Formats: sequence, C-alpha cells, structure tokens
Amino acid sequence: MHVVATAGHVDHGKSTLVHRLTGMWPDRLAEEQRRGLTIDLGFAWTTFHGRDIAFVDVPGHERFVGNMLAGVGPVAAVMFVVAANEGWMPQSEEHFAALQALGVTHTLVVITKADLADPGPAVAQVRERFPGAPVVSATDPERVRAELVALVDALPAPDPDADVRLWVDRSFTVRGAGTVVTGTLAAGTIRVGDELECGDRRVTVRGLQSLGEDHRMVTAVARVAVNVRGVDRHEIARGDTLRTPGAWLDTSEVDVAVRAEDTLPRQLMLHIGSAGVPVHVRPLGEVGARLRLARPLPLRIGDIGVLRDPGGHRIAAGIEVLDVRPVALRRRGDARARAEQLATGRVAPPVCARTDELRAMGFPVEGNQVGEWVVDTRWWAQQREAAVGAVDQWAAEHDIAAGMPLEALRREVGLPAVELVAPLLAGSGLQIADGRVCRPGAGLPQRVDQAVRAVEERLAGEPFRALEAAELTELGLGAKELAAAVRAGRLTRVADGVVLGADVIERAAEVLAKLPQPFTVAEAKRAWNTTRRVAVPLLESLDTRRVTRRAEDGTRHLL
Repeated sequence: MHVVATAGHVDHGKSTLVHRLTGMWPDRLAEEQRRGLTIDLGFAWTTFHGRDIAFVDVPGHERFVGNMLAGVGPVAAVMFVVAANEGWMPQSEEHFAALQALGVTHTLVVITKADLADPGPAVAQVRERFPGAPVVSATDPERVRAELVALVDALPAPDPDADVRLWVDRSFTVRGAGTVVTGTLAAGTIRVGDELECGDRRVTVRGLQSLGEDHRMVTAVARVAVNVRGVDRHEIARGDTLRTPGAWLDTSEVDVAVRAEDTLPRQLMLHIGSAGVPVHVRPLGEVGARLRLARPLPLRIGDIGVLRDPGGHRIAAGIEVLDVRPVALRRRGDARARAEQLATGRVAPPVCARTDELRAMGFPVEGNQVGEWVVDTRWWAQQREAAVGAVDQWAAEHDIAAGMPLEALRREVGLPAVELVAPLLAGSGLQIADGRVCRPGAGLPQRVDQAVRAVEERLAGEPFRALEAAELTELGLGAKELAAAVRAGRLTRVADGVVLGADVIERAAEVLAKLPQPFTVAEAKRAWNTTRRVAVPLLESLDTRRVTRRAEDGTRHLL
C-alpha cells in the first residue's frame, strides 16, 4: 500500500478531489458535512492500476494547521491542490512551507476548478514553488491517476523489519472490541498478538484492519487500525505512539539542525509525526538549537519536524534531530563547542553506551563490543591508561590499603557501569580481588614491613605467643597495618588483635598430632605453650578450616 496526504488552501477542492478519485467522502464529522469544511483528518482509499493508495485528507483552514501537520507528518508523498479561480493563497503558502520544512520531495500538484477560470496563472505560480513536480488538471482524472501511480512508484521502499513507531492520529472505542487507534505505519510490521509499548505500559494487538479489511499482519507502508488491549481510549490520543518494546527512548530534550530564514522565538510548537508539543528553543549557533519539550517523545536521530508559531500560525522552521541524549552545557564554552558540532550536521555517538540504547537513539551499532556495551576504541584505550594511573595514585596515597575500590575506580575513569571495570583492566597488569583493584604482588610499605619483621622474629622462637595489643601499638601496627600484613601473607589473624605467623595453622596441627586424641582446650594450650587468649580462637580457626572437630563435650580431635 501507499499513503498520500493532501495539502492546499481551504475550499480549493481537496476533499472533492479525493471523493472523485476513490468514491469515498473523506469528511467523517457531522460538523464537517454540515459546514462543507474539513476540520480534522479524513481518510479514503482506492486501487489504481494494481496499487492500493490511501489518502489522508487534511484541513486547509488556518485554524487547523496543527491537524494538517498531524496528517502530513508521517507521510512521504503529497497531492497538493490549487484552485484555478483563486490561485496561490495564504494557506497554500503555509502548507508549502510546512512541506519544505518536512523535506517532502515527492509531490503531485493538481489544479482544480479549471472550469471557473483560466488555470494558466495558477500553473505558473505552482511551477515557481514546485519546479520539476508534475502539474495536472482535475478535469482529467485518468491523468491524475496515472501521475499518482508514478508518484507512489518513485517512493523509497520501506523496511518491513524496522522497529515499529506508529504515530496515532485517531483513538476511539468499538463496541465489543474496545480501544482502536489509527495511524500511518511508515516502517516495520505489526501482527495480531504483538506486544507494543504505549508510553510506560504494554499493550497487546487484538486485531488489525487496513483499507477496511481484517488482517493478521500489516506491513509498511499502510494506513492501519489497531485494536489494542491494555489501554483505555481516554489514555491514548493523537500524538501518542505504539512502538516496539525497548527499541525507543522517550526524550524531553533534543539537539537539532534548524532550517530557518529568521531568528526563532524562544517558545514554539514542535510538530513531529502526529504530535504537536510546546517547546522552549535555545539557539546554538546559526543552524543549531536545543529544544526542551513540554512532554517526552520517542525520537531518533534523523527525525524531521516543523517548528510553528502557535499564535500566528506561521511555519517558523524545519528541524532535523541530531541528538536525543544531548550533553549538558554547564561550563563556559560548552555551548559554543556544541554549536560548532551541530553546524556539521552530525553528532558523534556516545563513547560508551549499551547496544539497545544506540539503536534506540538512531546511531549505528559500531565500535568495540564489550558484552552488551559498545565503546569507542580510542576512548577505551585512554580510559585504560587513566585507570592504571588512578590505581597507582591510590596506592601511593593509601599504602596499606588492599587496593582501590571498584566503585571508586569506576567513578574516577567515568565508566557508566562497574561491570565494565574488569574488561577495561584486561591486559593492564592490574588485578581485581575482593572488590578492589591493585598491582599483583604489591608489598608492604617499608615502615610496616619493618614492624612485621619484628613480630616475625618474636614468633620465631615462640610461635603461639601472640604479642599483646600494647606491644603491637608500640611497633606501629594498628588494625589497618595488621590487615595489610595478613593480606600480604606475612601474618595470620586468629582473632581481633591476635596475630600469629604465616604458617601457624600447620605448626599448630603438628603439635596437636602428638597429643592423645581427643584433647581439651587446656591440653592444647599447654602443648602450644600459650595463653587461653590465643588458644581458644586458634582452635576455632582450626575448626573452621576443618583441621579439627569439636565434640559435644568440648573436646576435639584432628581430622
């Protein structure tokens, strides 16, 4: 199927022309039929030479420009109508400006009411605006049909496997079916049974219609009516979307390239897809701007929209989305640098992002793949170098620490997730242990090493006679220094403030092996020639290591 929107000044015969081509009157509202004036979007369809063509008929009155943009926004081809008896009129100019802003290049111009006036002047006016576009008279309907066929045949082929983003233009209830929404499916495929996102909720496709017929599947391009379960009619309206779950990011701030002849006001309406949203405009250079949206929309890089003055109905500019996750502009010079980047018409992708985020933003998934992340190769190498420096600096400032905490290192080098630290450090010579990063085999600082040597000398002759707390303090061995010595494998901790030699477990077991089995705490204490302060926690350490086992009567035996 192909979808064509109409455009043109009010009362130039757009709806009449659609009716003549399709046999269907597009005006559906009672007020439209009573007043003979298109107010909202109308829909009709037919088949020409084997091509199914659906028309989105838009209002031409200046009061309904927002409705017109909602109809034209998702459509790639336009049938522009100009009446011979009036020629080019104000809304002709406004609709033309809207099409220019939207970048619509597939256009057919039809001159109506040629029976009321010489069409020559109107044709001349049209050719000034649409050089190269075919111009035909409505008095020759077969020629109009032939040109419509040529128009739709020239449209680029849609991607049936693309992520779905259906801009809703109508929402209503069908008795016995529930909520139904309609829109122009520009890319992708919708199937009965699909789960789609609508804002922050999931909905299920119960049924599909296209051109008045039921379908199990509809592929772009198509006018489609979707019967959905999971959302009330009052909870979804024009400007909302049905979309592939997880494939789109709602954003309320975007950086755009701007096509404007005049300086933009700060407050405008952004029309994109079928949505119309108030925005605050912050100019960035001559051809760029940052838009702050009154409500978030699912946008991607490359999306085209229109900025309109909501008061004067003037088309202010066309925009192309360049970034849907723009960087913050906090420091002096940030805005200038951003303006220079936007002026190139291209924004570099994030140096580190999840693959699904890149896809949702509209960037190609290119770069070094690290799990579910994609990283810029040059940036990744720089962060590895920075990580090594950060760990060495940490070690210099915390000489008895076990290493730099993973989270501290993540923040220092600017990684978005701690899961990236390990792959970043691969090949760097650093190691991760117990949630900390250090260099392998890092020794004790000299002051601690000397103190530990003194302890080792004391324990050499009496391996089970732990130094008292005061003696350790006198040597300069506090809790942190002792912990560092234990991590280094120089001492063994058997209780708070009780440390023995590195091989004390083996030596203790050797002594116990000479005792009659089972043995008591007192017997172990005497055999080790130590105090109860040492013997009890040492025996508990042996139990924990499954060197000994304690019986219910308090005795133990070697395993």
